[in-house]
Amino acid sequence: MQSPKKNIYIEDKYAGVTLGAILLPHGTIYIDTPLIPEDGRAWRADLLSLESGHERLLINLDTNIDRTIGARSMDTNILAHESLTDFFKNRSATFKVQGQRTGAEWENIPTLGNVRWAPPQITFTQKITLYWGETPIILEYHPGPDFGAIWVILPNEKTVFVGDAILKNQPPFFANADLPRWLEDLDLLTSEAYQGYTIISGRGGVCASSTIEKQSQLIKTAHEKLEKLLEKNAEVEKTEELIPALLEPLRFLAADEEPYSQRLRYGLKEYYLRQKTLREGEEA
Repeated sequence: MQSPKKNIYIEDKYAGVTLGAILLPHGTIYIDTPLIPEDGRAWRADLLSLESGHERLLINLDTNIDRTIGARSMDTNILAHESLTDFFKNRSATFKVQGQRTGAEWENIPTLGNVRWAPPQITFTQKITLYWGETPIILEYHPGPDFGAIWVILPNEKTVFVGDAILKNQPPFFANADLPRWLEDLDLLTSEAYQGYTIISGRGGVCASSTIEKQSQLIKTAHEKLEKLLEKNAEVEKTEELIPALLEPLRFLAADEEPYSQRLRYGLKEYYLRQKTLREGEEA
């Protein structure tokens, strides 16, 4: 467990995403959850020895299964963007391991069985502010990487949790992305508004400015190449040819090459088909 700022903790030891916790006089705010229920209970126990109030709240930073499937194990109310409500409405009450591989972390966990979803009890649209102590915690909608993506911003502590807006040496998830808005968000993180902030990735923890720049360049490359394919009305299979260029600047273990390639294969195709459908609708 690391503590980049007083009363702010992050953890990477559990399968899934980088976890966060904010310990306040009113209670503990969890940011995302481990994949495995036992790990969720262990994460809660890890934080019990640290001083905070008695209340608990879980924030899910987007709809990715890696950060939502373990929510029930946290045994508390959940706050998320309103898109997560629709996300869960379109699914059965129980998660089942099936379907096309997306390159997400949960697909590497063979012990995941049927798990009951935990939809959010509290939602918002654009922005909400919490006061669990003397300083505010701001949640903002930033749907670049996912239609339900949000940031958790602590302006007094100059810290922001950005979820999958930035991934350290991992390829992005494109299936539910809005690439122009994603690029705008990355520009915002490098602007004066976030000067001096500790920026925490949902997959990798604290980010250096070079990590943000690398992420921005990767998204720009993907956007430009996908736009060219859309202009040519190319077949969706052509998106697979983009994979090597998107993996090339990243440093990862050889064992991760196939799942990361599959993440891009799935995400690029889904993004391309969605954009193609939108444009055909506009022309009709």
